[in-house]
Amino acid sequence: MTPNDVSASSRRLRVLLSEGSSTSAREAITVLGLSGHHVEVCDPQVHCLGRFSRFVAGFHRCPPLSTDPKGYVTFIRDLVSQRRFDVLLPIHEQGLALAKASDVLAPHVAFALPSFAAYRQALDKAAFSKLLTALELPQPRTQLLHTREELLALDDFPYAVKAAVGTASRAVWHVTDRDSLTLAADELARGGAFTDVVLAQDWLDAPIEHAQAVFDRGQLRGLHAYRQIARGAGGGDAVKDSVDRPAVRDHLARIGAHLGWHGALSVDYLARGAGDDVAYIDCNPRLVEPMSAQLAGCDLLGLLLQVSVAASPAELPPGQPGVRSHLALQALLGCALRTGSRLELARECGRLAMKRGIYQGSREELTPLRADWLSVVPTLFAAAWLLIRPEAASTMARAGWGEHLLNPETIRQIEGWNGP
Repeated sequence: MTPNDVSASSRRLRVLLSEGSSTSAREAITVLGLSGHHVEVCDPQVHCLGRFSRFVAGFHRCPPLSTDPKGYVTFIRDLVSQRRFDVLLPIHEQGLALAKASDVLAPHVAFALPSFAAYRQALDKAAFSKLLTALELPQPRTQLLHTREELLALDDFPYAVKAAVGTASRAVWHVTDRDSLTLAADELARGGAFTDVVLAQDWLDAPIEHAQAVFDRGQLRGLHAYRQIARGAGGGDAVKDSVDRPAVRDHLARIGAHLGWHGALSVDYLARGAGDDVAYIDCNPRLVEPMSAQLAGCDLLGLLLQVSVAASPAELPPGQPGVRSHLALQALLGCALRTGSRLELARECGRLAMKRGIYQGSREELTPLRADWLSVVPTLFAAAWLLIRPEAASTMARAGWGEHLLNPETIRQIEGWNGP
């Protein structure tokens, strides 16, 4: 497509999301729906989070990426070749398989993805750490370990121990002593992490922030950053404040230019002090929960659509700092995991409902009740079930780490693909 064919900001697009189970997908549905776009979703789970929205015009049950990546890509290829979609939106880790199959998909639908090699480098925590070193960008002191014995030889705690590949909540252990180190080593070994490499980074006690950006063939076109105010399940963000980080913008521009990045890219970093003293700890080759940017006046998802259809967009100005938002579902799961108390859960429900405490002046990201009443159903169900069984929080949190995500074996299969 050319800029004259279609503009993401001037007409209604038919958009296919690569999955519907993640909070990122659920927020993307809201942004796309409120912008008037036609939204359809692929997911292996019939009752995924994205199904609970009046904005979803079609649902397609697909093979699970985790166990059948070739079947998943074949399903997407057949769907976009048989039905008209303007944009395929890789909203999560499915982008790795789609980047590998980009030549097969490109004749049928527009999308914004970098080369497979660039995507793989951003996805891999060890490769990203090496990239930071090459670009002389800040990160905690990092050791790359290849065996369980090398990991168990560590001392001088604390550390953040990480598998090379995995969403942060599934792949990071806070190691403070010998017992927690042994536990992390055992879990990493069971997950096959030592077939690749394991990272150990010095633990820095500083607030975590996130920045998400959109690139047009190596050129930064928009960026939004926010600080985690309260943690939810698995380390996810329950409450966020938007921030302005000029240094992060400069750093991400260098990363994107080096990789020739096309599409969405996000980083996690520790912000030490009030200035631009940051240390990068992770990278995600996608947009992560784009509603914070939207509420701050930075339409990154709309920008991503424009990049997808080759509209050559102008650079977006930064969003407004100090805009607070929250995810009630994450807040409730986090409260249940921390306290295990029905009374504390009831109090948290009250604070959310009345916008008190850290929720004062905050806006809900995941369940915009007035705009999309169906969106609140999973949160209401979770709240009711947690009040009955607070210990169910860990099981409910793990439900988000499902068949729509990658694992080491899936990645090896995708890397082994040759030809269309």
